[in-house]
Amino acid sequence: MREDFRQFHAALAAHDDQSINPSANPTLDQLVDRGRRNLLKGGLGLAALSLFGGVLGSRVAFAGSGLLGFEGVPVQTAADFDRVLVPSGYTARAFFSWGDAVLADAPAWNPDAGDDWQAQLQQAGDNHDGMHFFPFAEAPERHGLLVINHEYVNPTLHPAGMTFEGGKRPLAEVKKEQAAHGVSVIEVRKDTAGHWQRVLPSRWNRRISALTPLAIGGPLAGHALMQTASDPAGRTVLGTLNNCAMGVTPWGTYLACEENWPHYFVNRDAADFAQRVAHRRYGVGNGERSKYYAWETADPRFDATPDAGQPHGGQVNEPNRFGWVVEIDPFDPDSTPVKRTAFGRIGRECAVLSLGADGRMAFYSGDDAKGEYVYKFVPAGRFDAANPRANRDLLDEGTLYVARFEAGGTGRWLALLHGENGLTAENGFASQAEVLVNARAAADQVGATPMDRPEWVAVHPLSREVYVTLTNNDARGEAQPLDAANPRRENLHGQILRWNEKDGDPAATEFRWELFLLAGEPPGAKDLQGQALPAHLTGTIHGDIFSSPDGLAFDGAGRLWIQTDYGDAEPAMQAMGCNQLLCADPVSREVRRFLVGPRGCEITGITWSPDYRAMWVNVQHPGLSYPASDGRSRPRSTTVLVTRDDGGVIGA
Repeated sequence: MREDFRQFHAALAAHDDQSINPSANPTLDQLVDRGRRNLLKGGLGLAALSLFGGVLGSRVAFAGSGLLGFEGVPVQTAADFDRVLVPSGYTARAFFSWGDAVLADAPAWNPDAGDDWQAQLQQAGDNHDGMHFFPFAEAPERHGLLVINHEYVNPTLHPAGMTFEGGKRPLAEVKKEQAAHGVSVIEVRKDTAGHWQRVLPSRWNRRISALTPLAIGGPLAGHALMQTASDPAGRTVLGTLNNCAMGVTPWGTYLACEENWPHYFVNRDAADFAQRVAHRRYGVGNGERSKYYAWETADPRFDATPDAGQPHGGQVNEPNRFGWVVEIDPFDPDSTPVKRTAFGRIGRECAVLSLGADGRMAFYSGDDAKGEYVYKFVPAGRFDAANPRANRDLLDEGTLYVARFEAGGTGRWLALLHGENGLTAENGFASQAEVLVNARAAADQVGATPMDRPEWVAVHPLSREVYVTLTNNDARGEAQPLDAANPRRENLHGQILRWNEKDGDPAATEFRWELFLLAGEPPGAKDLQGQALPAHLTGTIHGDIFSSPDGLAFDGAGRLWIQTDYGDAEPAMQAMGCNQLLCADPVSREVRRFLVGPRGCEITGITWSPDYRAMWVNVQHPGLSYPASDGRSRPRSTTVLVTRDDGGVIGA
């Protein structure tokens, strides 16, 4: 990995790992310890978890169900490991890489072409992340649209890396970086030999970037908090940023989620920053420059320092226009994507659907930072499969909730509604608009449970049981007494939590929860000096070990796929090797390693064809010369296609 790239990615990861939650709300490790002691005292054990129905109470640990039908692959620790390893009988091939053509007139990718931002607008963006396959009805298992997030950019986007000229970023560089953000929509189909290929030209192919006009929908549309000098009406945002994970609606639209958007803004007015919750509570930069990209030196829209001489204070409200769910219709390339503000504004990792039999819905999200919260949004209306047109505005009205994990394995969803739970003008929330723009502060106020960096959520396709990855957290401070069942003070490896909503109802306000697993090395493992590892580095995994669970998804059979994101050069990760994709049986809790990526990468984003015979996975920011879709040995973020050699179902 190039040293400048290693340092840049480490800086981004360090910001993601920061805790900026000022609340004193009880932490999950405290509640788990209390709850475990209470359960043991009461003699309830796991039987208590069946109180609200569902499947948690019926699970007997390690009783195999036969879901995992492949041989796990080994850890890869070599410093020069530069490929994608999959089990025997499977093939992985590069499918869609940064710089590949999306639009028909896109020029061929040229790593030495300079900063042609107009070419980048026609090509695949950088750092592929969350994605979804949308099938065409006439041939769903052979033809569809692949929608892919492009989270952020690496210095390798430019032939000479990021540069400054007289203290400013060159405008062409900044525009190329903005063009490399966003989303790609590409048409894919099987050829006559049965191999998946990209389709070009295609009327469906589309690039949405940080330069694309988007509409503002929901309660904040036109609100004063969304108005800026460049958009006095407060109804049109230029672009979407830092799209990490995603979601899908039952009416066939894609939900891109804006995660670490504070990286891009700066407010140099120290006094204003200190009192402006919408900046301070989210970690907007408050130095001379924004934290990593310094776009504001070339594009004043990203300078959120208040300017009394301009309408609406200049661009001070521009950060308010990011951190939302963006709804995109992949089957209408002429449609305008919409930022759905009823979801609330956070560092949103995903917006994963749970659909009840009666049409009620919940969309779950993690707020990806240490000490932040788990949310769900419940639309006011219900999905009506017989009336597709009526579903199009369902995301503009509903209730945002945040989770409180109680002792004893119970939990509550706390409504973030103006006038309730202390969300009043006296506490800084003059209306529902302030609640939604400052959702983190609202969650502080109502007493939500700070979590160990909540990221992706997955909902079981049959039971509607909900899982969330808590990637890691070594900044919690003093913790309760530790044991193998509890989260850890120096939680370098993370855990996965799961819960059942009361009566299986996505809109319920009560749930039962438990820890599915604690990641880390096996109990009794030793370090390189032969000393037993401390408890905070060991976990409860039954099967192949891993660290820092991040991406998470279920396939149609109920296999739980887990993706990891850690620094593979860190000493604490010596046994983990390169980042990986694993598969877990929710019944037995057995875990097997399915895929390992090249050194320096993150494995993220996952989707399947409807018959589950093709799987797409993203290899983000590979640090070594992993061959991209054109076979060249230049590190490029790449979507990888995985198939079984016998044409069978992946993982079965």
